[in-house]
Amino acid sequence: MSTNLQLHLTSQQRKQLDKLIRSGTAQARTLTKARILLMTDYSQGAHRTDEEIGSALGVSMSTIVRVRQRCTQEGVDAALHDKARSGRPPKITGEIEAQITVLACSDPPPGHTRWTLRLLADKTVELGYLDRISHVAISNRLKKTRCSPGA
Repeated sequence: MSTNLQLHLTSQQRKQLDKLIRSGTAQARTLTKARILLMTDYSQGAHRTDEEIGSALGVSMSTIVRVRQRCTQEGVDAALHDKARSGRPPKITGEIEAQITVLACSDPPPGHTRWTLRLLADKTVELGYLDRISHVAISNRLKKTRCSPGA
C-alpha cells in the first residue's frame, strides 16, 4: 500500500462530504471515511499527515491508506460505502414466515389450549415448510411480526 497517494477533491465532492458530515444521519463508519477524505485532500492546501489524521479520528494508518486509495481508484462513493458481502441466505423466507404466522393464529392442536413455540416449530417441520427449525428462531420471527402465539 502506498502512503504517498495524493488525493485531490473537486469543490463539488468537498461540498458533498461536508453536507454528509453536517447531516450526521449516515453510519459512523461512513462519516469517519468522509472525514478521512476531507483531511487528506491536497486541493485545499492545508492537508494533514496520516499520523495526525489517525490520532484525530482514532483510526489506523491502514484504514486511512485504504480509504484514500479506494477513492482515487473507484471514486468518492466507493470509498465511503462498503461493498456488499455475500452470506448465507435466510432460512425463513417471507412465504415461510407468513405460513408460520397463519399457523400461530390458527386453533391449537387437540389437547392444547394454545400454541407454544415448541409446538409451532414441530408443526412447521411436520408440514414440510422447513427441514428443521428451533423454537428460538420461531420466537424471533414472531417478535418481528408482533404476533403472540396463543393470544
